[in-house]
Amino acid sequence: MTGIPGIAAVHDRIAAWRADPAIAPRYAHVHAMLLGLRRLETINITYGEAAGDGALEEVANRIQHFASEELDGPWQLARIGGGSFVLAANEACSRERWQLVADQLADLIARPIAVPTGILRLSPRIALLRALGEESVESMLDRLGTTLQHVSEQQGGRLAWADGELTPPGRSSAQLEADLLEAIDGDQIEILFQPQFSLADDSLTGAEALARWNHPELGRIGAGALFTIAERADHVAQLSHHIARKALWTARDWEGDLRLSINVTPADLASGSYVHQMLDLVRESGFPPRRLTLEVTEQALISDVTQAAEMMAEFSAQGIRIALDDFGAGFCNFRYLKVLPMHYLKLDRSMIEGITSDKRDVAVLRAIVAMADALDLKVIAEGIEEEAQREVVAREGCMYFQGFLRAQPMSAAMFEKLARSAS
Repeated sequence: MTGIPGIAAVHDRIAAWRADPAIAPRYAHVHAMLLGLRRLETINITYGEAAGDGALEEVANRIQHFASEELDGPWQLARIGGGSFVLAANEACSRERWQLVADQLADLIARPIAVPTGILRLSPRIALLRALGEESVESMLDRLGTTLQHVSEQQGGRLAWADGELTPPGRSSAQLEADLLEAIDGDQIEILFQPQFSLADDSLTGAEALARWNHPELGRIGAGALFTIAERADHVAQLSHHIARKALWTARDWEGDLRLSINVTPADLASGSYVHQMLDLVRESGFPPRRLTLEVTEQALISDVTQAAEMMAEFSAQGIRIALDDFGAGFCNFRYLKVLPMHYLKLDRSMIEGITSDKRDVAVLRAIVAMADALDLKVIAEGIEEEAQREVVAREGCMYFQGFLRAQPMSAAMFEKLARSAS
């Protein structure tokens, strides 16, 4: 149903890692997590088994996409029945880093899931472990299962380590939050750029700014985990401001009419001074406002749509474009399209996955593009990984795309090189 293999795949994959001479020295870095979903039986009774099956499929897709984007080493996902999934990775990371990954994944799974009969919210519980030497998969699963049962019985508990230590050794949360402030003040947050292309002629049109933190002890921390730390420390607005400033100062040297896209967080929209601060950054950097796009997700809009509309109108008056990001991943509240001054719809990768094989997926895509055309919105397709996907979104009328098919997120220097070669 989910397309995810059974637990035998984890047995085989870990055995292959340990047998591979190129990987074998690192097998002590095998990490695993067992994710369990609560309330599945209630969902099946209330909404029907089709809704429960659909929720499981969505969870499987979210885990796979998350792992492909956040994990550096090889990984394997398996479903072991009901609402339980095992994610194993040959990831050379600290315990703190693995817990951050799990916390980020739990947040992703907890986001609303739309099914034909309503909106579902799942409550994931996760058990974590770092494999001991050549520990068998059976032993790993036994420890994970016991721990997951324990954390599921706790009120408010969500994550736990299989050895019973709820707070992993290493850098404490307070230390990690202090590290983040130091990284921001010391300009240690790296900005990567995800290139965007025109579907009409495959030309480079700009890039989306993304953040990465290369922690001296924990290693690479992606944007999701980075903002999780920032939110815990109440530094999201400061981090967002830092990223925007660094991206604008970098992009001002781009040649031609290449566009820069910057993500807007809920903390940004909650700040009454955000518009003033962002416009000051744009003026100080010298980057042309007409070439700037601010990407806003539904999650950022939920708290106060009226205030968000006023802020976006101010940006739009200065020539800055607004994109509704991750369209199709949340509620798809069409009211936003009525009241907000939008210029782009950016399709979530979940709206792209099945378009090469499922006529219904193509029909949905076609309807969204037709609606966007009627509202004078341009459509950006995100997560294009295959040439066949690019051909479909081009045929159906999308204007732009980004994804691993053409380019992965890259450093500022590599993007400038790409821009020079494309000119």
